[in-house]
Parts: sequence; C-alpha cells; structure tokens
Amino acid sequence: MNRAIDRSKTRRKFLQMLSASPLLASPGLFAGPFAQLLAAGDASERRFRGWLDSFQQSDEVISSPDQAMDVMDFEPAARKALPPAHFGYLATGVDDDGTVRANREGYSRIQIRARRLIDVENIDMSANLFGTKWSTPIVLSPVSGQKAFHPEGEVAVARAAGAKGQLMMLSTVATSSIEDAIAARGGPVWQQLYPTNVWEVGRAIVKRAEAAGSPAIVLTVDLQEGSNRETLFRAERVDKRECSACHQSAYTGDARGRARGGAGGFASYAARKPMFNGLDLSKVTSAHPANMNWDFVKRLRDTVTVKLLLKGIVTREDAQLAVEHGVDGLMVSNHGGRAEETLRPTIESLPEVIEGVGGKVPVIVDGGIRRGTDIFKALALGATAVGIGRPHAWGLAAFGQSGVEAVLEILRRELRTIMRQAGTTSIEKITRSYIASRPS
Repeated sequence: MNRAIDRSKTRRKFLQMLSASPLLASPGLFAGPFAQLLAAGDASERRFRGWLDSFQQSDEVISSPDQAMDVMDFEPAARKALPPAHFGYLATGVDDDGTVRANREGYSRIQIRARRLIDVENIDMSANLFGTKWSTPIVLSPVSGQKAFHPEGEVAVARAAGAKGQLMMLSTVATSSIEDAIAARGGPVWQQLYPTNVWEVGRAIVKRAEAAGSPAIVLTVDLQEGSNRETLFRAERVDKRECSACHQSAYTGDARGRARGGAGGFASYAARKPMFNGLDLSKVTSAHPANMNWDFVKRLRDTVTVKLLLKGIVTREDAQLAVEHGVDGLMVSNHGGRAEETLRPTIESLPEVIEGVGGKVPVIVDGGIRRGTDIFKALALGATAVGIGRPHAWGLAAFGQSGVEAVLEILRRELRTIMRQAGTTSIEKITRSYIASRPS
C-alpha cells in the first residue's frame, strides 16, 4: 500500500513539473515514451524516477559566470549574494510591479520574420552613435549606488564595458565618480543627470562631466517624488541590518524611503555621492525638481556644450517637442518600471517616439530587454541602440566585473544568432520588415 502511495506521489510530482514546462506543448507528447512511463508498473518505477530526474529543472544557483545559459541565470545569483534590502532595491517596481512585468511581456507580442538563403557567414553587430562606433548596440544604462551590489561598483562595470567595447552611462548618484569611471573604462562614459531643484548644482555636475571628457549628458525626465516601491519596502522589513547610517532615500527623505518629504533628506544622501563632492547642497531637497519643464530643457540646452539627450520620453508629442528644443537624442524609458505604474511597455512606446523624431535624432530604448531577440525587435522598430539595467547589475552583484562581461557576452551571442537566423548581416539591415505583431 505504501509503495503504491509513493508511486502515486511521484507521478503527481511528474505531472506538476510538466504543467509548468514547455514540454507540455510538444505535439504528441503522451503518444510515446511518456505515456508508457505514466502507465508503468512496479518494474518500471526506477526508470520512471530516472526520467523525472532528467527532466526536472535544477534549482541550483550558478556559482561562476560560465555556468549561465542566459542572463536570467544571474538574477538568483544576485539575490543569493545581496542583503534583502539591496536586492529589493534592484528588483522593485512601483505598486505591484505591473510595469516591470509589462516591459518584459511587451516583447512576447512581437514575432520575427526570418528570411532564407542569405549568406550570413559574416555578421557585423557594430552600431554608430554620434560618430562613435561601438561593438554592438548594447548600452549599459545608468544604475545608481552600485557599490551596494559589489565593492568595486561602477568601476567594475566600466572595466567590463571597456573590455567588450560597449557604451556605459553613469548615474548622478553613482558610488564612483565620472573621472574614475572614464579611467576604468579607458574611454568615454556618458553622464546621466538628476539636476536637483537647485540650478547651480545641476550645472556644476554637467561642467564637471564635460571637463572629465564625457561626450554626452543624459537628463532623466521620468522620475517624480513619491514612487510607491512596495517590493523594496517589503524587502526592507525582512532585512534586520541597521542601514540608516549609510542609506537615506534618494528621493524622499527617510531611511526607509516612505516619507513624503523631509528637509535635508536628499542633501544628506547626495553628500555621500562622489558627483556632489564640493557642492553647496544646503538648499537641495530633491533629485528631480517637480517644476521641471521645457523651459528648463532649453536652459540646459544652452548650457551643455556636448550632446544632450532626454531619458524617459514615451510619446510622440514629447518626442516632437524634444526635437524642437534642440536635444541630440532620446531614450525611450520608464525607469525600468520604477518611476510610475503606467502598465505600458517601452517597446510599445518606441514606434510613436520614432515617428515623433522623424529621423532627426537617434533613439535608444531600455526596459525589459533580456534576450538577443529582444534587441533585434527593438532595432527592427527603429531604435539605434538598446539599454540594459538590471541584467548587468545582476552580473555585478553575483561576480563583479566578470559577471558583467558574461552578461554582455551572452546578449552578444544571442544577437548574433538571431541575426543569422533572420538573414540580417548588419545592424542597418534589421528593419521593420523583419517583424510582425503576434495575433491576439
């Protein structure tokens, strides 16, 4: 009797595993060996268990970058390496993280139309931005406070970017300076800008970045105060460390990030960030002034002597206004789903932004990119380049520089593969004719 119960439990486990597996969708799955195994008697029980073991996905976390099969393998490795609140900060979206999920799901609604009988022996993945040639169109988007993920922080990311020939953007609230990032990369790094509510502070950051050799300033325009980052707050509840000595909210004002104000909150936070060194922060109350408008963009355009991009544009109307105000490029971004709960994926915002700029400036898109096929789809819709944020931060948290390099190498390999499969031998040849919308 016990033996029969054990066999029943084993088979039930097998079916539960299959219910979550793509194997279930295979034609005629139960017509062959699996049907025989499910009907197996006592004599076949050992063989049945062997089949179960061979198909059950391992829940082990990778222990080295070379074990990763895709960039998602780095997420559980990062979770294992980080304190709960640090991983919660990296993972969080807004409210119930719906926009984070939407960013990823948007790519599943796009199909790739593959062409045949094309010589794809030689593949050119290089991309050009403002006259600079990069090895691929992959950009390392700005991620703040990276020493919370690894002791070398942004310096390790910069070294990886240099080793792979990729463009990197440095956050205003990075834990390394623009000078250190450029030195580590051995080449240019773009400076992302939170201008603060004090014009002189934002201007000083711009001029410091320009003096260091940064060829572009990227103004973030999609972040307002008061984002309800529930995943972060829940992670903080289970993190028993005392963090208030080194962590205060970048945007709100209390150590746990829930307060909706608080004099000096951002100033005390910014004082520990290298890009604010030596600046008078006594009047600074926020990273992103609530009254920032197109007049501010014009004033910044008149101040910035290098390229100026806006990060966070998601509509045709704003894309047109950006071009009218003389910006040099746009980033279609919703802050990785961390800024607001719009439930609109950036890949679905991209086409109207491309239409709005009318080919006058390059457009980069980030949010939800996890595969080479995602990169291909974004390029087919008109993006000049794509940004990744969480994936390279996962690699950093898990393994430092080598983890970031591994993430980049996996995406490069996947992009090369889909370019061959689709019959596109260079980035320029990836056009809208290579994609179709999935039938609803």
